[in-house]
Parts: sequence; C-alpha cells; structure tokens
Amino acid sequence: MAKRPGWLGRLGSRLSRMEARLEARRASVEAETAGVETVAAPASAAAPAVAPAPAVPDAPAAPCGHPVRPGPDGRPHPAAVIPWGMRVAAEVSWRLLLLAGMLWVLMKVISEVRLVVLAFAAALLVTALLQPFVVRLRRLGLPRGLATSVTAVLGFVVIGLVGWFVVWQVMENLDDLSDRVRDGINELKLWALDSPFHVTEKQINDIAKNLSETIGTNTEQITSAGLQGVTVLVEVLTGILLAMFSTLFLLYDGGRIWTWALGLVPAAARPGVAGAGPRAWRTLTAYVRGTVLVALIDAIFIGLGLYVLNVPMAVPLAVFIFLFAFIPLVGAVVSGALAVVVALVTQGPVTALLVLAVVLAVQQIEGHVLQPFILGRAVRVHPLAVVLSVAAGGMVAGIGGAVVAVPLVAVTNTVVGYLKAYSREQHPHGAAAIGPGPHGPTAAEQAAPEAGSDQRA
Repeated sequence: MAKRPGWLGRLGSRLSRMEARLEARRASVEAETAGVETVAAPASAAAPAVAPAPAVPDAPAAPCGHPVRPGPDGRPHPAAVIPWGMRVAAEVSWRLLLLAGMLWVLMKVISEVRLVVLAFAAALLVTALLQPFVVRLRRLGLPRGLATSVTAVLGFVVIGLVGWFVVWQVMENLDDLSDRVRDGINELKLWALDSPFHVTEKQINDIAKNLSETIGTNTEQITSAGLQGVTVLVEVLTGILLAMFSTLFLLYDGGRIWTWALGLVPAAARPGVAGAGPRAWRTLTAYVRGTVLVALIDAIFIGLGLYVLNVPMAVPLAVFIFLFAFIPLVGAVVSGALAVVVALVTQGPVTALLVLAVVLAVQQIEGHVLQPFILGRAVRVHPLAVVLSVAAGGMVAGIGGAVVAVPLVAVTNTVVGYLKAYSREQHPHGAAAIGPGPHGPTAAEQAAPEAGSDQRA
C-alpha cells in the first residue's frame, strides 16, 4: 500500500507534461494562423464586401486519397469510394481482356487462312536463304530480274532434287526394309518366348489376331483417312506453288514491298519500325543459314554412323534428319528415334544402342558447340521459350507452325529489344510517354483542386 501514492504521483506528473506540450502546440498553431490573417488583410482591404460562404463540412477522404465529393443526391460517386488498388486492377483487367480477344480473333483468322500464312512464312524462310545469292549475282553485273530468276530456279531445282532423292531411296529400299522388319518381328517373338516374362506362343498369336481384326473392322476409317490424305496432298501442292510465287516476288521486289508495308505504319512510329525491320531481317537470315548448316552437319555425321553400322536406308534417314532439324528440339528427338527404331528392327538391340550413342553424341556437339558458334547471340532464344513456342505453333498450325514458331520468336525478340533501346535514346532522361490524359472520376478529382486554385487566383 505504501507504493501506491508514489505511482499515482508519477502518473500525474506525466499527464501534466503531456498537457503542457499540447498547450504549447495549440499556441504555436494559433500564432501561425494569426500571422497568415495579418498578411492577407491588407491585400483584401480594397476588395468589395462579399457575404461569407456558408460553412461546408469537410468531405471524407476516399480510398484513393482524394476527398469524396457528393453527387446531386448527397451520396458520393460510386467510383470514388472504390479502393485505388481495385480500380487499377479493374482497368488492367479489361485491357488484358481486350488484348486476349484481339489475339483470339487473330488466331481464328490465321487458322482459316492457314495455308496462305504458312506458304508466305515458308517463302520468307527460303528468301532469307537465297537472297544473299541474288546480292552476289547483282554485284557480278547481272540485272535484277536475271539474278532473281537464276537464284530462284537453282534453289527450287535443288529442293526438288532433294525431295525426289528421298522418295527414290525409300521406294528402292522399301522391299528390303519390309523383309528385315518381318525378320526383326520373328526375332522379337523368339526373344519373348525365351524371356523370363513367361510369354506363350498362344498369347503372341492372340495379339496378332486382335491386331488384324482391328485393322479389318476399321476399314472405313482407313479409307476416309486415305481420302483425307489426298486432300492434304492437294493442299500441300497448292502451298508449294504459293510459296514459290511468293519467294520469286520477294527476291525480285522485296525492297519496294517493305517500303509499302512501312507506309502503313503511323508516322509517329515509322522511324522505330524502319530501324527494327533490317535488324529483324538480319536475324531471320542468320537463323536460316545457321539452321541449314547445323542440320547439314547433323545429317552427314549421323548418316555416316548409320552407314558404318550397316543400317538400311542410311541415306534417306540422313535426309530425314536434315529436314527434321528445322523443328528445334522436337525434330532432333523424332528423327533420332526413327533411326534407332529402324536399327532395332533390322539389326538388333546392340546396333540400336550404338545408333542411339551416335545420335546423342552428335546432338550434344550440336547443342553445346555448333549452335552457339554458328547461330551466335543474334538468334539466341531460351530453351523454355523454344519448347513453348514449338508447342504453341504445333497446336495452331501443325508441323508448319512448329517450324515457323522459333524464327518468329527470335525475330520478335530482336524487334522488341531494338524498340526498347530506341525508346531510351529518344527519352534519355526518362521523359514521360505521350498519351491520353486522365479521365473518369480520377480526372474530376485532379481537376477540382486546379479549378479552385484558378478561382482563388
């Protein structure tokens, strides 16, 4: 009990000090207010007497930080009481929805005219490969039309010869391959009978019988698939003709086509696009050249490995490896698996393992030595971006979309990087971008204080 008066005394002294500080603060505020009124009084002495405005209670602060101004019915504007973060999220969301809708419509349009888009994309790739030859022939003194014709004819002849060679080799070795496949299946059957899995001959015969019955019952589906194959063949031939004509005109008149396309761009963005276009074309040219060279090296070394291991159809398999190399990552896996399967059914598991070792060794050299050295930094794309772009291109446009996806991503990466650098050069000190002014309740909140300051002035 003796300690209680001391405790109460300390509490009383603290309250007294707090009261003294509050009084001092109040006195300083009153002094500042009196000074402001004294300074403003002479300036307003000559003004006519005006009735004082009725007092209006202070408006409560909105979640965005500005005062909430009541509407005609006395209630605040609905948008003014929404938290600032939610308003920002809503505006970002509808813009994202608008972009997503635009992309969806664009994908639908591309899917409807997929043949034309893929033919033009193939023409761009072939033009990027052949255009340096046109430049060299022009430097030798040939007219533009003659240089374009010579390059296009030679390019189409080489591509046609490659396709004819593949078909010829497959047809020549088809009978031998079927015999070896039959022998491989018999060897696999004998191995299954002697394996520790206790597989009986009756089970193997039942599997073969079920397979033949399945094929027999699905004759209509197979026939319809054959008719669809004829339709696909017609579309492929049409796409080849479109690609040939597009390549011819791009080689002959590519400069004027680019100038015409540049004229469709708004004038404010034209300088940036004019600088990004040549860089995008150099990136595409570097990609096509590098991919052709890497694919050729893969085909030569894997083909030599198949020839040394006495795998049938080594040359057609090498050509398939060359063609599938234009599909990054996926093409190498598919072509390598095809070579291993052919080696397995024709030469046995030991040869198949050796072929697998050759394929993996060549692909490792390609990934760690050839692509960084040949393609360089200009078309370097992250492997995750490669996988996602190939998957998206395959879903949208099949094999053609998978082929076009990676060069499209590489070109887009180059264009975006250049435009960012160009924007920094135009605004070196971080100047604000030119755009529309504020609108909606936010504009009213920003304009109201300015109007009040104008009236006071």
